[in-house]
Amino acid sequence: MKRDPGAHGSGRREPNDLSQAVIKVGSDYYIRASSLTSRRTTRVLANGESFAVLDVGGDIVQTPHEPLGFFHRDTRYLSRFELEIAGETPYYLNSYASRENAQLRVNLSNPDLAFHGEDIELARNSIQIERNWVIEDAALFHKVIVRNYARSKVEIRLDFLFGVDFADLFEVRGFKRARRGDYCEPEVGTNSVTFLYRGLDGVRRFTNVAFEPPPVSLEAGRASFALVLEPDEQKELEARIAGQCEETGSQHPIRFDDALARRRAEITRFDAGWSTLTASSEQLDWLLRRSSVDLTSMIRYAPEGTFLMAGIPWFATLFGRDSILTALFALPFNPALAAGTLKTLATLQGVEINHNRDEQPGKIVHEIRGGELAALGEVPFGRYYGSVDSTPLFLWLLGRYVATTGDLNLAEQLWGNVERALEWIERWGDRDADTYVEYLRENPRGLVNQGWKDSLDAISHADGTLARAPLALSEVQGYVYAAYSSIADVAGRLGRKESADRLSERAAKLRSRFSRDFWLERERTVALALDADKKPCRVMASNAAHCLAAGLLNREQAQALAERLMSDEMFTGWGVRTLGSAERRYNPMSYHNGSVWPHDNALAAAGLARIKGRRGVLRILDGLLDAARHLNTGSLPELFCGFPREERLGPVPYPVSCHPQAWSAASVFMIVQAMLGLEVRGFDRKLVIDSPVMPDWLDWLKIENLRIGDGAISLIARRAPEGTSIGIIERRGDVRVEVVT
Repeated sequence: MKRDPGAHGSGRREPNDLSQAVIKVGSDYYIRASSLTSRRTTRVLANGESFAVLDVGGDIVQTPHEPLGFFHRDTRYLSRFELEIAGETPYYLNSYASRENAQLRVNLSNPDLAFHGEDIELARNSIQIERNWVIEDAALFHKVIVRNYARSKVEIRLDFLFGVDFADLFEVRGFKRARRGDYCEPEVGTNSVTFLYRGLDGVRRFTNVAFEPPPVSLEAGRASFALVLEPDEQKELEARIAGQCEETGSQHPIRFDDALARRRAEITRFDAGWSTLTASSEQLDWLLRRSSVDLTSMIRYAPEGTFLMAGIPWFATLFGRDSILTALFALPFNPALAAGTLKTLATLQGVEINHNRDEQPGKIVHEIRGGELAALGEVPFGRYYGSVDSTPLFLWLLGRYVATTGDLNLAEQLWGNVERALEWIERWGDRDADTYVEYLRENPRGLVNQGWKDSLDAISHADGTLARAPLALSEVQGYVYAAYSSIADVAGRLGRKESADRLSERAAKLRSRFSRDFWLERERTVALALDADKKPCRVMASNAAHCLAAGLLNREQAQALAERLMSDEMFTGWGVRTLGSAERRYNPMSYHNGSVWPHDNALAAAGLARIKGRRGVLRILDGLLDAARHLNTGSLPELFCGFPREERLGPVPYPVSCHPQAWSAASVFMIVQAMLGLEVRGFDRKLVIDSPVMPDWLDWLKIENLRIGDGAISLIARRAPEGTSIGIIERRGDVRVEVVT
């Protein structure tokens, strides 16, 4: 999790419009929201660190504090791009992304047009306008196809209105700046306009807007075309918006078709790394496909490794926690994501004590930002280490990656990083030597709360008072336990017996003390956290489910917690809430105090699967699947509101939820693993399927090209009256399948 989204925008209203009023909530990093944002339908295209957010008609309307525009590395390189026909906004018909999400297509037509008086001279739907968008690297390509369906020749003007503000993404989110850099006079050529901004960080940023063919009239904010179309004739226009800074200049394709071909080839290359999951249920099949498409659209390839951006629009960058959990969820189906993520994070591991960045030696980075504000230090997130959980999660992912793939080479390569991460946990994470990892921010402008629930009000006591740091979050102790346990196995396989024994001892000690200090027998759950006085926060929160997933609880505790997670207090019918409905700070419309997060539910499902709570897993799958359908998002958004499910009413969206979001998209893959009890054991070249179940609405689920050691297998799970059966479709190499009933 990151800072709460909520961007406010003015659209075309005056600044004093009361609908734009904003209440200051106490954080510079709160993302403000307006009523316009909640009513605007948008389409998103993403390609690694570049993304575009357009309205449903394919326009970028100029709104300072809404995330419409074309962005690259936290800078908005295009803030306006609107199409007009004969001076009017075209009539919207439909818009959709291509199957692999490389291309956005929009269909428009002309409205009723009167050129010389009040009488309509060109009836609506006479001219079709097809708009196509694709992103290749740091360039946005646009092709417009205009076709005349009238029975006579048409002479008509087409205008593109465009502008560039070079806004930092944090400005778009609502961050107020005292001053900005210098805007240079745009350079206007015969077919292109170049905008230049000299930032206060000393970097020059450029946007070049080029048209083909050259327009009949071109100025800094408008390109005009005079089209003459015979009946059934069509003509094409293209625009290329290339954004870059002098430090990262690159060459882009010239034409739309070239850019689209390159983007499709890139996606095909990324897709080759995935196992293929298909299902008899059209709804689940669609969710699986759209989720993998979302993830592929957010892949960034870098020399140090491939990894995923966290989410669009607010978190299109590397986040330690998000990237790790995403890779963990997708691990059996695309282990290369885990390897790339681990390598990348290892290169960014903390090396010094730096209070401005909340950095200590061995700590895994929380967030990387590439915009002007980060470079200037106006926001502390250029390279920021303020998360308490990224470091143990890094170790857990490495341990699971090794167990799943049998790849000890990566473990050997990263062992120095492992030792530094373990040292951070024991020295900096546990400064009072009480066994628990705690956090206390060093930078007063950094994040107050440094777990995944990092809202200002996310960690509280039962009476609603906020807990005082340093805080030991329950789920973080689960991650540490999982890190110790999984890395102990890696150490043993590497012949580091002393390290393996020591880690196993620390895991056993943590598990014993956690049961004593965190388990709340009266409430039958785990304390949300221990505060500065070691006083437990006695509230029912979803964090406890992460402890279940990590294996930190004994059998009796796990069963008791599972019942509470599935109770009406926590389970909305759409998914598990972040906070129980009986708690003082419960608010179903909040970011962390009662909302539903798919990734949170995926971890809950993984925890339930550990104790064979498969029916709970199916309830979570049913709820999230229905939520995706009702929300009409294709895949799962970052979060949605936690209102209880009511007949004939759908789930309530969260106003500025990220979509696509990496760990939300990956959640369905973790839930499938939990449903089938699926575990890949790379060293044994074996696939274990333990007590699989399937919902009544699912006849079969197929998994193809599942890598096991140096082989692979394709299988199909079928629902039958006597239980779920597993059939082998294809086997490559010496691999085995063990089904436990």
